[in-house]
Amino acid sequence: MAAPFETVNVRYMVDDVAAAVDWYVACFGFEAVMSTPAFGSVALGNLRLLLSGRASSAGRPMPDGRQPEPGGWNRFQWITDDIAADAERLRGLGVKFRNEILSGPGGSQVLIEDPSGNVVELFQPAANWQPTR
Repeated sequence: MAAPFETVNVRYMVDDVAAAVDWYVACFGFEAVMSTPAFGSVALGNLRLLLSGRASSAGRPMPDGRQPEPGGWNRFQWITDDIAADAERLRGLGVKFRNEILSGPGGSQVLIEDPSGNVVELFQPAANWQPTR
């Protein structure tokens, strides 16, 4: 088992676990770790996405009655060397885009949605960008 902070875990609520697992595998090359009707998991490097359906424990209503649901604006960032080529490839796969590619001083970005409406940000850093650790 990996040390607790070797892997980053991100949980997304999804409408269809199997569709979400297949989407992350097809679009980004994640490895399917688990897929049941209630819960799925995909991994790539140190990132593990926990894909929780309504029947999972994460899908249970909160004490105030609110229901966890997919969508929103929180996201992970997929860093690319060629955002235009990746956007074209993903459009060819039928991926839904929330916007067109935007460029700023730090680089370029575009937001896409998984089959449940969860956001993934494609990001191409500016030429002078330096990652921090």
